[in-house]
Amino acid sequence: MASLPSVAVHGTLNLDSDLRKQPPLSLPNQKSQSVSFQKIRTVTHLDGISESMSTDFREALSAIKEDASTESSYYVDLLRACIDKNSASAAEMVHAQIIKTGIHEDLFVSTFLVNVYVKCGTMESARKVFDNLPRRNVVAWTTLMTGYVHGFQPELAILVFREMLEAGAYPTNYTLGIVLNACSSLQLIHMGEQLHGYMIKYRIDFDTSIGNSLCSLYSKSGQLGSAVKVFDKIREKNVISWTAVISACGENGDVARGLGFFIEMLSEYIEPNQFTLTSVLSLCCVMLSFGIGSQVHSLSIKLGFESNLRVKNSIMYLYLKTGRIQEAKRLFGGMKVNSLVTWNAMISGHAQMMELEGDGLSAYQSGNEALYIFSKLNCSGMKPDMFTFSSVLTVCGSLVALEQGEQIHAQTIKSGILSDVVVGTALINMYNKCGSVEKASKAFVEMSTRTLISWTSMITSLAQHGMSQQALHLFEDMRLAGLRPNQITFVGVLSACSHAGMVEEALIYFEMMQKEYRIKPVMDHYGCLIDMFVRLGRLDEAFDLIKKMDFEPSEFIWSNLVAGCRSHGNLELGFYAAEQLLNLKPRDAETYVLLLSMYLSEGRWKDVSRVRKMMKEEKIGKLKDWSWISIKDKVYSFKPDDKSYLQSADFHKFLENLIEQAKSLGYETGEDLEVRDEDEAKASSSTSYHSEKLAIAFGLLNTPSSAPIRVNKNFIMCRDCHSFVKSISLLTAREITIRDSKRLHKIVNGKCSCGDFGSLL
Repeated sequence: MASLPSVAVHGTLNLDSDLRKQPPLSLPNQKSQSVSFQKIRTVTHLDGISESMSTDFREALSAIKEDASTESSYYVDLLRACIDKNSASAAEMVHAQIIKTGIHEDLFVSTFLVNVYVKCGTMESARKVFDNLPRRNVVAWTTLMTGYVHGFQPELAILVFREMLEAGAYPTNYTLGIVLNACSSLQLIHMGEQLHGYMIKYRIDFDTSIGNSLCSLYSKSGQLGSAVKVFDKIREKNVISWTAVISACGENGDVARGLGFFIEMLSEYIEPNQFTLTSVLSLCCVMLSFGIGSQVHSLSIKLGFESNLRVKNSIMYLYLKTGRIQEAKRLFGGMKVNSLVTWNAMISGHAQMMELEGDGLSAYQSGNEALYIFSKLNCSGMKPDMFTFSSVLTVCGSLVALEQGEQIHAQTIKSGILSDVVVGTALINMYNKCGSVEKASKAFVEMSTRTLISWTSMITSLAQHGMSQQALHLFEDMRLAGLRPNQITFVGVLSACSHAGMVEEALIYFEMMQKEYRIKPVMDHYGCLIDMFVRLGRLDEAFDLIKKMDFEPSEFIWSNLVAGCRSHGNLELGFYAAEQLLNLKPRDAETYVLLLSMYLSEGRWKDVSRVRKMMKEEKIGKLKDWSWISIKDKVYSFKPDDKSYLQSADFHKFLENLIEQAKSLGYETGEDLEVRDEDEAKASSSTSYHSEKLAIAFGLLNTPSSAPIRVNKNFIMCRDCHSFVKSISLLTAREITIRDSKRLHKIVNGKCSCGDFGSLL
């Protein structure tokens, strides 16, 4: 982006006190003098200078060439035809004739020619014509600025505005509105406020177009209060005004207020347009309010927007966000025309459903559906964009679907979209979640441009795979590259220190974060330090750090301490942490399982009864242990002691042999807790057949001997299974990756990336 002149961004605007108002551009209304010229006014087919150009247009242009005395107004008619069909090449032909006949000296025609090139999107030609104008009026200045704003070059619009002021021209209300839009795009709030002050001084801030632009400016700068004040001052509010303030509320997180404005708008008998409806439906998505959204859907049908693609996409996305998958599919299937936005909404909607699903198997099914929709998109002939690839790579990561992710990686290379930083970062995250940190590193190195998010993603990936030194080295490389780390970057850095037990380094980075970068620690930063002390068995130091925090510890902090105390045998502190955890009334079923496990192991039956009662009161549902594995694009799911597989004599014998072989390497079956239903929990020694054991055994039987095993599990892996999988990894020389509800476990040659602290139950 070009650097802006200081006077335009920071200086005081020197606007004359006499605001001269310019009349709108008017065209001469003369009767045609010949049949050929009449044809100019009736041009309906114009597609450039190829054979498809209309005969009428050719005849009209030919007639003008033959008659040197043609009036200038007829050139305007030809140019208007160029605008109608968006034909810059035809405009160039007319332009050439204008220059040849000397009509370019006519200010009206030349100014209109600027408008033609702007409307056709050829700003370079528009600027050349503008620079050669005999005189420049406010219409010409404003037209050029409008072109730059609509062409996503707002910085050039600001430069033109500065030139206009220096030339002594006076802006109209419309000009000021365009400049405010440019300020909004560039986040030039200070300049926008100067313009606002000018408008207040000359009492034009009540103007509708100006008020609309100001509302958008303040909204994008996070000043919702100022946006609403500007809206209130608009005397004649149109549908754009109401849409602007509703969108402002949505952009700034005040959803209820936005819906309130929508209701007020309807009470004022202002009919919403497609943009209003999409803004309101977006608010419903945030609130997950299907009830209000369905009413808006009905209203859109009543107003004739039933086939409007924007509105239908928004409605479909609402259905997806609120879990109405079948309704969304019906709407999608009923669309005669699907835009890429529609496909993207379906894919990203299913991707988000993975996070909202109550159990892991349903999430897995949503993810597979997203991949199926992506395959249909590829077959449709439409080309995916960066948003498509970003969403589908996220799905592959969540599914631990490495093979599909690699295929999509190849497709991004072929399509040329891999160079996009968003896609590149999504690729890093996908490989990380699939357990392939090597390929994540390769994707990072091959990125042509790296943002802070890219660096942070790679640092976090290395930390999660136990490659702490590499993560810290990369962090230092990032600093040398001149990037300023943020809160999330330091979470990755402290996590790396935690995995490696690097206490001194962790405390140095923790201090650096506060003193050098002025970043105030949040819960996640303390969580990393506490996790580090707990891993090392330094529980008193972990507890001291909890007491020093400026805010109340979260459920995660107390759960981590409880698990650590149980693991290291500090039951007194563990019971205290358990009490604090219960006071928070956690909603996570795994937390209650952790507490029940500790109380049962120590025979504290009163506490067991109390926890069971709390589970019933808090309506903590039945905890279902599921694991699933994908082999040749088919998904196989397993539950504990799954009879459908155990009834097979060969499978049962194979699993028992695995357990016996694992015991020869030191594996010992241990007791663990299983929650069988809402109010029944019991200690059981039959942990041989937890779901992940069945999935791994099935994978070993049905994949090539050198193929890695990748299993998804919806519940945290217990100690017994963690120990078992480590032994199997040694026995079979297989790489085994298990993604449970807390973290990814990549086990190679008997060693896990979690540092043996990932399984706490």
